[in-house]
Amino acid sequence: MATLALTGTVVSLQQTLVLPLLPELPSLLNTTADNASWLVTATLLFGAVSIPTVTRLADMFGKKRMMMVALAVMVLGSVLGAASTDLVPIVIARAMQGVGLSLIPVGIAILRDELPRDRIPLGVALMSASLAIGSGAGLPLSGLIAAHLDWHAIFWVTGVVGAVVLAAVWRVIRESPVKTGGSFDYRGAIIGSVALTAAMLALSKGAHWGWTSGTTLACAGAGVALLIAWVPLELRVRNPLVNVRIAARPTILLANVASLLLGFAMFANMLVTTQLLQLPVSSGYGLGYDVLNTGLWMTPIALVFGVMAPVSARVIRRFGPVATLMVGTLVMAGSYVARVYLSDNLWQIVVGSVLVGAGTSMTYAALPTLIIRAVPLTESASANGLNTLLRYIGTALSSAVMAAVTTMTTIRVADEVFPAFGAFTVLFWISAGACCATAIIALAMTKLREPRDELTEELDNSEQSHESVVGGQVMSKSDRPIRHAVVTVFTPAADHIDWGQVDSAGQFSVAVPGPGRYLLVTAADGWTPDSRLIDIEAGGRIDAIVLKERLMMAGTVVDASGPVCGANVVLTRQTGEVVGTTETGTIGDYRMPLPQNGRYIITAFTSSLATAHAVTIWGSGRTIDIELLESPVQGSTARNIDAVSAP
Repeated sequence: MATLALTGTVVSLQQTLVLPLLPELPSLLNTTADNASWLVTATLLFGAVSIPTVTRLADMFGKKRMMMVALAVMVLGSVLGAASTDLVPIVIARAMQGVGLSLIPVGIAILRDELPRDRIPLGVALMSASLAIGSGAGLPLSGLIAAHLDWHAIFWVTGVVGAVVLAAVWRVIRESPVKTGGSFDYRGAIIGSVALTAAMLALSKGAHWGWTSGTTLACAGAGVALLIAWVPLELRVRNPLVNVRIAARPTILLANVASLLLGFAMFANMLVTTQLLQLPVSSGYGLGYDVLNTGLWMTPIALVFGVMAPVSARVIRRFGPVATLMVGTLVMAGSYVARVYLSDNLWQIVVGSVLVGAGTSMTYAALPTLIIRAVPLTESASANGLNTLLRYIGTALSSAVMAAVTTMTTIRVADEVFPAFGAFTVLFWISAGACCATAIIALAMTKLREPRDELTEELDNSEQSHESVVGGQVMSKSDRPIRHAVVTVFTPAADHIDWGQVDSAGQFSVAVPGPGRYLLVTAADGWTPDSRLIDIEAGGRIDAIVLKERLMMAGTVVDASGPVCGANVVLTRQTGEVVGTTETGTIGDYRMPLPQNGRYIITAFTSSLATAHAVTIWGSGRTIDIELLESPVQGSTARNIDAVSAP
């Protein structure tokens, strides 16, 4: 845990050190302020692009291996920056440092592989605290460098610290045996990277280019269009860069939306607090502190993360990650509302920022824990990577909103123009709204918990380590892959081990403690489930699981004279889409494959009669008999009935 926490510290340190020096870099590099801003933009862009790629490779080929690769790239970037004096190589160096952003989700996945389940919340909370500690140390350290050393020292510091952490990872962390292998999704990685780059450029440079400029709109439009094209591509790939099927599960989807909102709210706290401390006293509300003193007064935020780490872990173990997420967001929301009215002097500014930090520490411990409990072991790094990516997008959005708000609301004092304090109160209110929205999401999680999530929490008490990954395929009797199937693994003693969702080819991977006998339970919408005890050998592969019987919707169509032969039967969703059609047989009977769970309209009709029934499908075969009755209005009638279970 200590070694992995150090990775979080070095990531936040290399992000933070350069920020206080940005106003001086244009003169140091003999360039414009707009060009110098690429030192931040490059890190953000390459960090966003690297997260899904590195985390997927970590799940496939080894988490320790990819962590060392990311650290090595980051250290090389630091050395390049330390040895350069021109803008272009320094921007490249900052881009290489951005690869380090992927270390956090990979480290969290290692914690899941190595720690007992009840200690994972503490490990995650400590990693979150290490991020804040690195940020807290970065600001005053940057001030000391600016005052006493050459500015290249910011790169030497991150390079040395990164090299120490790289050595510690190589020496302390063991390679996880949970590796799926397979072929990497190069096409998805390229399209996804281009889409992310375009979207992040629009967010990070929109304030410079103009939010309505052609360049900004073109980047935003291209990013959205490519992401829309990228999603169906990922659904068809054998080993997708991002497992969209798992990401679309309600718990994961809500957690990712919450991460986006909390990334916005967290970064707003850092941005506004720094501004209030550094703006001159002549602005009417700023305190006029230099970089060093600003960093020192930001340090309590880092300290509260460290203090709250064991508290957050204990709350998660006692009440669960969803309750912890809700409490943390409500603390943040209340603190932001208080900051609207209490930001007049130093102690109010510091206490307000610390309270927001306390709530943030709880949410940052809860979200990864929530993701870990809801995804298979073989998806730990990539699922947390997507969650981390959305958090960073939230921080970019926060920076963009602040730039827009502070340029729209300004005051003039003598010959200087400052943002009006009202601009910061607007950002406080927006952040409070984002926190309240996240609290509502947490409430929805308590109401919409999936049966699998509850089962996992109740049964996932085994302390066995997972030493290998085995694969298999789910097929129908006609040798066609069955999509959307889920395979769950238990020991013969009913301890839950892992689960996996099949891909477009029906393939799945699950992690097991080693060779032995296991129970496999396979389920898919519209199919009779399968359970079997099998012996798994080391490095072996599970024989194809064949789901033999398709669940059917069946019934009889009759009228006043008896069974109706040749009547048409149509099944549609309540939103209008056609799901299936068939025709009744000689005795008025019909059969059609059972659709996915949901609410539908089934209609039977002939040339003169038509009857519609509203039905609910939920997990088992259905028998729905339909009676065609004459109606005074165009010879048809409609009734609503509940579906009846088949024998």
